[in-house]
Amino acid sequence: MRGPLPDYPWDAMAPYAEQAARHPGGALNLSVGSPVDPAPQSVREALAAATDAHGYPATAGTPRLREAIAEWFSRRRGVAVDPGAVLPTVGSKELVALMPFLLGLGADEAVVFPRIAYPSYAMGAALVGAEAVPSDDPAEWPEHTRLVWINSPSNPDGRVLGVDALRAAVARARELGAVIVGDECYAEFGWESPWRSERIPSILDPRVVGDDHRGVLAAYSLSKQSNLAGYRAAFVAGDPQLIDRLLTVRKHAGLMAPAPVQAAMVAALGDETHVDEQRERYRARREVLRPALEAAGYRVEGSEAGLYLWVTRDADAWDAVAEFAGLGIVVGSGHFYGSHSPRHVRLALTASDEAIAAAAHRIREAAAGA
Repeated sequence: MRGPLPDYPWDAMAPYAEQAARHPGGALNLSVGSPVDPAPQSVREALAAATDAHGYPATAGTPRLREAIAEWFSRRRGVAVDPGAVLPTVGSKELVALMPFLLGLGADEAVVFPRIAYPSYAMGAALVGAEAVPSDDPAEWPEHTRLVWINSPSNPDGRVLGVDALRAAVARARELGAVIVGDECYAEFGWESPWRSERIPSILDPRVVGDDHRGVLAAYSLSKQSNLAGYRAAFVAGDPQLIDRLLTVRKHAGLMAPAPVQAAMVAALGDETHVDEQRERYRARREVLRPALEAAGYRVEGSEAGLYLWVTRDADAWDAVAEFAGLGIVVGSGHFYGSHSPRHVRLALTASDEAIAAAAHRIREAAAGA
């Protein structure tokens, strides 16, 4: 039996959430990026129409879904993939956490991921007993690396890797004989120049890999762009041999997206209007919350894309979490994202317009009275 797993990090937030709940105006939860806006009507209708799902769904996805994913990659990401080189997943978190297992990694092998990162990358390594290596510098990646995670735009700090950085990462992974996976779930939400007008590059972008997807995968989720977190609707694409490997293991493990969800994914992937509308909602919320934080002396760092504001006042993150809780606002501690962000907190834009406005008001009032 492998060693004990770490505690679930968000459990540490309980006392701060309780403190925030005691605020006279109630708690405003900006700590977790769970969408609050409605799922598109076309998607809900597609889900409802597919509820007579009496047979087992295809682990590989229906032909229609695979084609929709391939078409979406071409249209939105500028990437050519064959419909046979894509695979639906039960959300993206399970793919991240299970990828080392799906690829057959174990002890004496390493999983590399960003220094400031969503904790599931490290957890995936822990689940198979592999070494977890937080590193942003390809030159530092150890020789026993077998899996590399790239997260662009990043959760939590919203940084974007350009074509040159992605190309260098792919080259180093191939030199090591490692699989490299781009987690690109926030790619539709670019805020700062040049990403307001330019497409955020995929790791499968031809400027990065040409037409050679060997050893390279891109993971994507519909949770944020389509408000489908509750559907668990995501997918991965890239190297056909790796997709075949993932498909075989997932068949054995019974990891398959429900048939109604597959039908809903087809509808979501074919409708760009709702994505544009959702992007505008998040842009507006960001423009309300960011100046309030800056007025209170917080410095916004990174945050050029994605659904979060990554801020600091150069105090310990837990002190900032406590200060926000005193205002009835729950935020995420930088300690959750590795040892390299002890003085930052993360605020999500995935709260209602009313909650964002109320949070901004409380922050400004507190700053004015300081």
